[in-house]
Amino acid sequence: MTTEATLPATAASPTARQVWTRARGIALALALLLVGAVTIAVVRSDARHGELDPRSADRYGSRAVAELLAVRGVSTRVVTTPEEARSAAGPDTTLLIAAPDLLTAREQARLHSATTGSGGRTVLVAPGGGAVERLAPGVTADPALSFDSTLAPACDLPAARRAGNADTGGIRYSTHLEADACYPSRRLATLLRVPDASAKASPGLPQGDTVVLGARDILLNDHLDEHGNASLALQLLGSRDHLVWYLPSLSDVPGPDEERSFLDLLPSGWLWGALQLFIAAALAALWRARRLGPLVPEKLPVAIRASETVEGRARLYRKANARDRAASALRSATRTRLAPLVGIPVTRAHTPESLLPALSAHPHGAPGDGQTLHALLFGPPPGDDAALIALADQLDALEREVRRP
Repeated sequence: MTTEATLPATAASPTARQVWTRARGIALALALLLVGAVTIAVVRSDARHGELDPRSADRYGSRAVAELLAVRGVSTRVVTTPEEARSAAGPDTTLLIAAPDLLTAREQARLHSATTGSGGRTVLVAPGGGAVERLAPGVTADPALSFDSTLAPACDLPAARRAGNADTGGIRYSTHLEADACYPSRRLATLLRVPDASAKASPGLPQGDTVVLGARDILLNDHLDEHGNASLALQLLGSRDHLVWYLPSLSDVPGPDEERSFLDLLPSGWLWGALQLFIAAALAALWRARRLGPLVPEKLPVAIRASETVEGRARLYRKANARDRAASALRSATRTRLAPLVGIPVTRAHTPESLLPALSAHPHGAPGDGQTLHALLFGPPPGDDAALIALADQLDALEREVRRP
């Protein structure tokens, strides 16, 4: 009885263990980054609960301002929908919009129409370029933020002069309208009071106006006791008997004629986070693909037989069904070895016009005519594995014939 020896399988692709060993560093870094992002999000969401909310007593809330206003006889009412904010506009009301940038362009325009000519005061907290241009036409926001947070009044507005220095540094604004420009930073104001020029004030009632704040610090519990923040906040919000504090919420959705894309609904922090992840991935790819110099040959720890190398490459060709590449490699190697034997340079071995005449004129001769040699050395790829084996045998026979003494 004969037994057939079983050869060990040649590894044509990395194992799962090898793949994990190579990728575990990047996977660990991504996992740590994800855990850190989730942790920061949880911590920040807990620490900033009730941000700019007059009912919140945490450091980022504004309950202290509401309590001080109540002592002075000013009532504070929180609204969370644009309809409530528009209906609250009136000569005895101050409307504070805590996050103007969260509103859609349509709601910003409708709020401006509701407050114009109402005789009340509208306070905008740190509106960006698009929001301030719609809520306070004629006012533009500068892209560069204020360098200092605590600034001096440098204006004739009584409320600012009585308060003195305050933490208004943030977004800077400019306008061509007649307005009180206070707390300048590099010649641009961080607090603007723009009178309502659409209607004259009624007898006994103040004229309506819009106050644009470049920062929210003077309204926060954590900063209210610093500098003149409390004085400035109470004077700006306490000029009327009623304060309506508008906190935009998830119910402020766009109307049917104004659709917002997915990117518009994402907070700016997520977009910056995605950009940072993209940069990190690009740097990781650059790091893994780096080349510090030419390749240095290194001896293998063990000697590998040539037959194993040939077998491994052949199995790769077979797995990829690449008979064309295998045939091309066999023909190219044969032409390279035949060229010196028939007296032509190796550089011309792959040109039929040079190699075939030299083979035909060789003293020992070559089997077949010119067309047969051309089909053998430069012909099309074989159609199946049997044809590939036959091609290899024919090339081997041709080389032995040319080498025959």
